[in-house]
Amino acid sequence: MKIRSSFRSLLLVMGALLCFAAPSFAQIGISVSFGPPALPVYEQPVCPGDGYIWTPGYWAYTEDGGYYWVPGTWVEPPQVGFLWTPGYWGWGGNAYLFHEGYWGPTVGFYGGISYGFGYFGNGYEGGRWEHDHFYYNRAVSNVNVTVIHNVYETRVTEVNNRVSYNGGNGGVEARATAEQERAERERHVGPVAAQTQHVQEARNNPELRASTNQGRPPIAATQRPNEFKGNGVVAAREAGAPYKAPERSANNGAARTENNNTVRNEPNNTARTEANRTEANRTETPTAASKPTHAKEVQPPTRTVPNTGNPATDKKYQAEQEKMAKQQEQQHQKLAAQQEKDHQRATQQNANAARNQQLEQKHQQQTDAMEQKHTQQTQKLQQKYTPAPQQHAAPAAHGNEKPK
Repeated sequence: MKIRSSFRSLLLVMGALLCFAAPSFAQIGISVSFGPPALPVYEQPVCPGDGYIWTPGYWAYTEDGGYYWVPGTWVEPPQVGFLWTPGYWGWGGNAYLFHEGYWGPTVGFYGGISYGFGYFGNGYEGGRWEHDHFYYNRAVSNVNVTVIHNVYETRVTEVNNRVSYNGGNGGVEARATAEQERAERERHVGPVAAQTQHVQEARNNPELRASTNQGRPPIAATQRPNEFKGNGVVAAREAGAPYKAPERSANNGAARTENNNTVRNEPNNTARTEANRTEANRTETPTAASKPTHAKEVQPPTRTVPNTGNPATDKKYQAEQEKMAKQQEQQHQKLAAQQEKDHQRATQQNANAARNQQLEQKHQQQTDAMEQKHTQQTQKLQQKYTPAPQQHAAPAAHGNEKPK
């Protein structure tokens, strides 16, 4: 199969969002003409330490190897209060599309897929944040209570369904709730570096390909990202369903990477014609990542770990950091809500292309101004707690000797 990159205009992107059976995260990774295998049956490795959050395993896809298993693993979130929304495969009208997972303050829609261990198709039951500590639900999370004491136990109804995709032939029939749609509009952070490396490690392991393991991966889960050997590795007990290799025929179509959403409910011949036309006009020159236009697209900055050498000062520094981060988050949410209202108003008024362009420029200026303000606030706080460099006086000269 050949992967083809395809780019669409903003109007097609907006149309695609309306055509989807369920709302999707802004980034769609890849589309494939046949669905992934069933989810394998495996045990969750013990949590390696306080603060880790479980990210379930899933089937990913690569051009040369087909579907391959990305093991579930425990991951440290990018910031306090964030939860993981798993990625999922969903039927888009003429192909299965992969919707990337993301970190955010609320768990969004992940296709209704029952990944297990707290992810039973809706929300996350494996734990919860209480202030700045994460508490684990012992009923569904494997934690060592002699090491981790912030635990509770709440029994939940587990959904025993091994189907790994939403919609299409045999897929899970689920739609996003209003709450999940709101969560999707919140600020998001993509997979952290450890998760990206974890996926790369899985992609390079031929034993994790479905064509090799028949839906029963020998590395179904790991205790930490990228650790594919050792005591923390768990193998699948069995495949979620008998593995059936995809039929190689002309009807399978080709897998392709998606940089933006595309129109999904077109007739197949129209979709192929449009894809071919776009491919013919496309250049291979990579484009640099553009600045975020809207407040909801801005990723939260990485906080500096206080290390002044004085524990009391570090504690005060951290408290001011958290206070500032909370205020900045509120400002982000307020601006994002206002910009969303602007879009809704423009849609209701049937604004033309020129008006929409002016609106986007306005949002770009608003977002830039807010980010510049936040950057200055962060730098000012860092300077406040950065010790001034010590001035060393030159040694006094003796007699006619010049100072060295």
